[in-house]
Amino acid sequence: MRALFVGGVVDNSELDMDGDSPPLHYPPDTGGGRPRYRLHQVGRNNGTVAYAVYGSPELSPEQVKQVADERAYPRRFDAEPRDVET
Repeated sequence: MRALFVGGVVDNSELDMDGDSPPLHYPPDTGGGRPRYRLHQVGRNNGTVAYAVYGSPELSPEQVKQVADERAYPRRFDAEPRDVET
């Protein structure tokens, strides 16, 4: 699966992630009490997670969704997007 980042210092960055489901926060365990990127959207292709969109703490869910739509992640990964509820 591919992790995609919106906002913050790693805006528009990508990385490969292992596992069947993405963690709610990235990095999953900082131990420092600092804000982390939060999972906002998961795209599935044939039941498999193709991508996960993480947003920086200063962005609203609406802003993260707008940027993900502009970047066309669902089309790029041929996946069905689903917003993650908190």
